[in-house]
Amino acid sequence: MEYKAASQRRKRELADALKNLMQTKPFSKITVSELIKVCNINRNTFYYHFEDTNALLKWTLEQEAVQVVKKFDLITENKDAIYFVMDYVDENHKMILNICDSVGIGELRKFFSTDFYEIVSSVVNSFEKMKNITVDESYKDFLCRFFTEAMAGFLLEWISQDKHKDREETVEYISSTLHDSILSSLQTYNTNKSEA
Repeated sequence: MEYKAASQRRKRELADALKNLMQTKPFSKITVSELIKVCNINRNTFYYHFEDTNALLKWTLEQEAVQVVKKFDLITENKDAIYFVMDYVDENHKMILNICDSVGIGELRKFFSTDFYEIVSSVVNSFEKMKNITVDESYKDFLCRFFTEAMAGFLLEWISQDKHKDREETVEYISSTLHDSILSSLQTYNTNKSEA
């Protein structure tokens, strides 16, 4: 248990070093050598925890944002989760723009897609269970991919905007669209399947 805690501390230390370096330097120019110097560790220690700087970046974003979103009850607390994401983007705007410039929008979209798919899937499964309906896996997969693309696209648009639209209105739009659309899609599909 102590070893696991120490490993987490080391990962957090590397993540903090990466974020600090990204304040003054493009992510693509940050090297493992710089990170191990800042953290006063050897190269083997870095590679024990992460394959490369991309893996460190992915872990950092997952720990600070994605894992937090997954802790929300996305049926009843979806607005809180959306506010959290918007706040995270605003608070880390310089770092996130740095990432976009370094790895490109396409790569960042791919990163978000995997985690957003899991988040949307949990919502779809919760609605299915709550409404006591059964939907084919292929349709659930389609819904998850569809809403994952919508969420990733919106988030990337939010990141790239200098001036954001009204937050309250935006959160209301996202929340009601996701909630109502997913639920309605599942119920409609289930009804059509039963009548076929």
